[in-house]
Amino acid sequence: MTELGLYLTKKSVNKAEIARRTGISKARLTQLTNNTSTKLTAEELWKIALAIDIAPGSLLNEICGHIQLPQIG
Repeated sequence: MTELGLYLTKKSVNKAEIARRTGISKARLTQLTNNTSTKLTAEELWKIALAIDIAPGSLLNEICGHIQLPQIG
């Protein structure tokens, strides 16, 4: 499961409702929440955030906040 999938599960968000409100297909949402190799676009993140009534920056931080730059040297 992806970070987005974990977040939506934790918040008990209905993916069918997100699909309806955003225009993102249920199949695409399934990919975004289950397949770690699927890339989430900025537009998709923005729409999902608005659909679940969270600031897009907050959602970005929730699902990508763990990412760090590689150590050099």
